[in-house]
Amino acid sequence: MPKILLVEDNEMNRDMLSRRLARKGYEVVCAVDGGEGVAMAASEAPHLILMDMSLPVIDGWEATRRLKADDSLKHLPIIALTAHAMDGDEQKAKDAGCDDYDVKPVDLPRLLGKIEALLPG
Repeated sequence: MPKILLVEDNEMNRDMLSRRLARKGYEVVCAVDGGEGVAMAASEAPHLILMDMSLPVIDGWEATRRLKADDSLKHLPIIALTAHAMDGDEQKAKDAGCDDYDVKPVDLPRLLGKIEALLPG
């Protein structure tokens, strides 16, 4: 069962998305801020990370840069999730190291396609 680390500070978004992903057969672990997300990426060994970009403590941009700078974690695919989709945000996410980008509210079939495309194997 592929494990996804969901880094999301909004409890309602976290609950809704984690339940929907679990119903699709994924194991989901959650972090509530960027610092916890970076720590859990190391401790939980997820197969993929869904990273909200507007996070407390360390924002998603910086958390992604830290993960991609760590030799033991840089292989993890990261999909940026943002509600503030503006021109240039997708490129900014990719410049930070994100492998893909999606907008909120989440369109589950579209997001699942991106997840499946990035999961190893």
